[in-house]
Amino acid sequence: MSTLTARQRWTGLAVLVLAVTVVALDATVLSLAIPSISETLRPSGTQLLWIGDSYSFVLAGLLVSMGALSDRIGRKKLLLAGSAAFGAASLLAAYAPSAGWLIVARALLGVAGATIMPSTLSLIRGLFPDDRERATAIGIWGAAATAGAALGPVVGGVLLEHFWWGSVFLLNIPVLILLLAFGAWLLPESKDPKPGRWDVLSVVLSMAGVIGAVYAVKEAAAHGVDRWDVPVAFVLGTAALFVFVRRQLRLETPLLDVRLFRDRRFTAAVSASLISLIGLSGVIFVVSQYLQLVRGYQPLQAGLAELPAFAGSVVGGLLTALIARRYGARKALTACLLAMGLGVGALGWLEQDTTYLLLAASFLLVGTAEGVVYTLGADLVLNAAPADKAGAASAVSETAYELGTALGIALVGSVVGSIYANGLAVPAGTDPAAAARAGESLGSAVETAQGLSPELAQPLLASARESFVHGMNSAGLLAAALLVGAAVMAWRLLRGLSEPTAGAETGAGTGPEGAVDVSAAQPSVKA
Repeated sequence: MSTLTARQRWTGLAVLVLAVTVVALDATVLSLAIPSISETLRPSGTQLLWIGDSYSFVLAGLLVSMGALSDRIGRKKLLLAGSAAFGAASLLAAYAPSAGWLIVARALLGVAGATIMPSTLSLIRGLFPDDRERATAIGIWGAAATAGAALGPVVGGVLLEHFWWGSVFLLNIPVLILLLAFGAWLLPESKDPKPGRWDVLSVVLSMAGVIGAVYAVKEAAAHGVDRWDVPVAFVLGTAALFVFVRRQLRLETPLLDVRLFRDRRFTAAVSASLISLIGLSGVIFVVSQYLQLVRGYQPLQAGLAELPAFAGSVVGGLLTALIARRYGARKALTACLLAMGLGVGALGWLEQDTTYLLLAASFLLVGTAEGVVYTLGADLVLNAAPADKAGAASAVSETAYELGTALGIALVGSVVGSIYANGLAVPAGTDPAAAARAGESLGSAVETAQGLSPELAQPLLASARESFVHGMNSAGLLAAALLVGAAVMAWRLLRGLSEPTAGAETGAGTGPEGAVDVSAAQPSVKA
């Protein structure tokens, strides 16, 4: 049991909230800076993609490995080291003199971010041995994670109104200085008392598998499967993941105990987080383009238009503990997945001149429900795992979050792109090269129209916007179907968990309707 006072526990939580917010913010704050980066560094098309993707790819590939490492060397130690590294990588990114430099800096940010995310969640378990306090703490943590991502475009828009693109990285520095100063003082140390060996081959297999599979899906969505590197990356990635799982089953101290997936709470929580993020991130990515390129919003105005999602995610995360205690995890998780499906599905009827109130209501509903799903999923994952494996288990939840985000943009974006390209009507007399550029994306069509005569530009823009909105409608309905499917899956997996489950072997059980009731031994904590 923790010997910390209540004030020390909640102040320590504030430090962890700072950490998770800065990592989540960094995943989305760059989106509005891409035009400025393109103008300044002049990256190629491939380099521009890697500037955006290298952070998420490396972060997703290393989360499980770093979660297991935190269990071994100490969660506080790894959190502070990772925070210092995150600050150094932020400086490298802010003053990058070339596109290649920025790609490397973003990848280093991903490495550092992977040490921070699982450490924050597993430290909460040591800070709050009381079940109810811990549920509230995880709710605040979840609200910070989802709100940080939702707030990224707003913060980026504000900074870009007054400073150069590197300022979106320098924003991290003062936050990280506070984190290091107060974290060293307030956070307790905790780790697995019998950690075993950190298997380097498992680390390599995990990273290669995740990056290979996600790269293949994203490139296939963007360019099709005709390129040789897409099937090769997919085969190598899935093979590495298969070997990784087989190796974990044989190791005495695995990097990730894949047997955790025998616990239906664990499987339901991870699957719900993954599928909900696939639906949510893809649609938000498309709607961001809709606001700027169809409705004509400026970047800051578009970021502010998405604020209801930010407000909803904060409210949802903070209310998660209360909702789960009142209705049970099964009902809460299923109902919020259905609510997300309803909110995202409303985009299926969005038109070019639809009132903003419909969009705001959809953002608010989806953000609130996602706040509950993400926070409740993290709580279920953490409580389904043995206390001494909290870092590795929470890393699985974070990996699902990152993979869901990457796959959502790839899959939903491919649906929109395909429908857009097939529906675009290029006016007769348009130069073939210009017509080909306009068919690539709505952004390309807007840029192409600027070089055409009004007689050609206006019908091209009208057709491009109409085709894009049609694609967005279809993507919204597809994402809604995914979320309804996730709700059905969660309802089935969490059925009957008022009886002891596989997690009971470690001291974890569930209350009525899958409500969490954990009495597992807590990790040793030193003040």
